Amino acid sequence: MITILQQHSAALLVALPLLFAFLTPLTAKLNAKLSKLVIFIGLALITLTAAIVSFDVFSTGTKLYVMGAELPSVAKPAGLTIPVRIIFEIDAFSAFMILIAALIAVVACIYSLRFIKESTSKYYSVFFLMLAGMFGLLSTGDLFNLFVFMEVLSLASAGLIAFRHDEVESVEAAYKYLIISSLASLMILFAIGILYGQYGLLNIAALAKALRFSFVDVVALALLVSALAMKAGSVPMHFWVPDAYSRAPAPITALLVVASQACLYALFRISFTLFGAFPLIQLIAWAIIILGLLSMFVGVTMALPQKDIKRLMAYHAISQTGYMLLGVGLGLLANNSAMAPFGLKAMEGGIFHIMNHAMYKSLLFLTAGAIIYATGKRNLDELSGLAKKMPFTTIFFIIGAAAIAGLPPTNG
Repeated sequence: MITILQQHSAALLVALPLLFAFLTPLTAKLNAKLSKLVIFIGLALITLTAAIVSFDVFSTGTKLYVMGAELPSVAKPAGLTIPVRIIFEIDAFSAFMILIAALIAVVACIYSLRFIKESTSKYYSVFFLMLAGMFGLLSTGDLFNLFVFMEVLSLASAGLIAFRHDEVESVEAAYKYLIISSLASLMILFAIGILYGQYGLLNIAALAKALRFSFVDVVALALLVSALAMKAGSVPMHFWVPDAYSRAPAPITALLVVASQACLYALFRISFTLFGAFPLIQLIAWAIIILGLLSMFVGVTMALPQKDIKRLMAYHAISQTGYMLLGVGLGLLANNSAMAPFGLKAMEGGIFHIMNHAMYKSLLFLTAGAIIYATGKRNLDELSGLAKKMPFTTIFFIIGAAAIAGLPPTNG
């Protein structure tokens, strides 16, 4: 069993969530208890698969899986000159992100047992669909499937943001998210069309070798960077973040944080793998640095006057996105210069903060959700004495807050 899981783990990482997204509402029609059992089995198998993939990569190196190939670990089938089919390529960076996403998914699912009371089968069905999109985005090795998985992730996220569809604010937040997602998707698709028209390739590794760094390649890079920055919640297209993060159910907000980090992962991956050797990369690097600085400033400035606990955290998340973008920009700026060692440190810092932010911000949103669930209040001015009433929630909140502040021994 473990051997089969290990051999096909990269594909199962996407296939299992899709399977259980279908099975959950189907079994709910038959028996509610059976549906809950299916949900737990699905989550256990997905988590086990994520762990197997990650530790396999950590021990043996980059994992390659070609869908439909006789030998899934061979990227170039016999007789063909370019990589074909859907390719999953998982290295240490993506493996870490997959492990974090699986961990947050488990916590969010357990949290949902008390938090979500109505339409549970629909909720978990879309929940699994969101996981499929996220894991696919983190493991794909080609641009077109990056677009496809991002679409799956976006549609599932929008559905869960609007889960409480009787609340106008939730539906409005979902519409804002869909507007940004649709615009970003069009930009990504246009960029893919440009690159495919130029080189006839979609595989990221093959494209990296074939790029001639022409003017249209600059346009494609600008479109990809802009779209992924928008999806991550960067200024100036950040307006969806406060509404989506504050109105979505708390466990979904935690997953939305990880989804945003997955988009930043894609930004890192494309910037360095595909365009890292681009002679004019400095222009794009400066644009990313400016976006990062603006996000840092605007996010914190807008967080200060907030009274809604989740909205305050949402604006703070925008500022943290700025730090990560700054790491990307500085890394690209110094990539091919005498400052390369400093650029490497900036890149390492940006990557580490992606992982760090996914964990501590998810923790903070879950504690905020627990406070709202227990008190029915969101306004900070109306919340007091919670340390005595909710000691465990307070402890977890302090851990998350300490990580934000970078206090030892946290990883902030």
